[in-house]
Amino acid sequence: MRTCTLWDPTTGWYDWLEREPEALRRRFVFDDARPAMESLDVRGTVLVQAADHDGDTDAMLAEAAVNPLVLGVVGYVALDQPARAADRLATLRAEDAFVGVRTLIHDRADPDWLLREDVAEGLGLVEAAGLPFDLVAVLPRHLEHVDYLSQRFPDLTIVIDHLAKPPIGSDRRTPWYELMARAATHPRVVAKLSGLYRAGDGPPARDEDLRPWIADAIELFGPDRLLVGSDWPVAESAGGYRPVTGSVIRVVRDLLDDSAAARVLAGTEIAVYGLGPTRNPRAERA
Repeated sequence: MRTCTLWDPTTGWYDWLEREPEALRRRFVFDDARPAMESLDVRGTVLVQAADHDGDTDAMLAEAAVNPLVLGVVGYVALDQPARAADRLATLRAEDAFVGVRTLIHDRADPDWLLREDVAEGLGLVEAAGLPFDLVAVLPRHLEHVDYLSQRFPDLTIVIDHLAKPPIGSDRRTPWYELMARAATHPRVVAKLSGLYRAGDGPPARDEDLRPWIADAIELFGPDRLLVGSDWPVAESAGGYRPVTGSVIRVVRDLLDDSAAARVLAGTEIAVYGLGPTRNPRAERA
């Protein structure tokens, strides 16, 4: 089976890689992750954009076209250019694999970028299309926006990526817990257990490091509004796909009964991104 490039620094699309460890500044293809996925019994995945560039989304859609394990693609749309966003959404919605929208808001100088009126118009288009929006909440200020966005766009499903980066390795829960608790009051807000690394340059997170934060997430959101992501290839900087994702899976299974764990490990993602066979025929093959 042919496999396509997931990211390649030589394209110039991923300027943020210049600030990352050397382990990430290389070409990655899907087959690099395949052995780890098989070892963890991962039978399907959603690819998520890594650059605010149409080329990145097109590359992921090309992978989805040839790879039955790719059930969906969360791609980039220029939300701050509503006319362009409308045209691009019309094109992308013709793709069975296209299931959501994300932009790298944490790489923008303005932490309030999502509050701009042109961006709001773009988000309105995403809401009208019935697509979820992945929100990269790295700063507390990003997480504060969830309340506003949920009220302004009541039919927009918001997926908080990386569990809003809790300070793993510390016991400092403020302001993370309070902000996540507020976000969880909105029924269309979902949290993704991904990118859960220790703060700073410490060793990779262990199961016991992740457990209190995942327990908090379960308390706040419940298993029907939590899903798991690998954050790969970025996970290579914290040990790799298997140790990073495997740790999350083990903690989820330890904290929940089999039925609830299954929802976090698969059911919520299927529901949020519409991965069932009615919308995406490839889902039956995974």
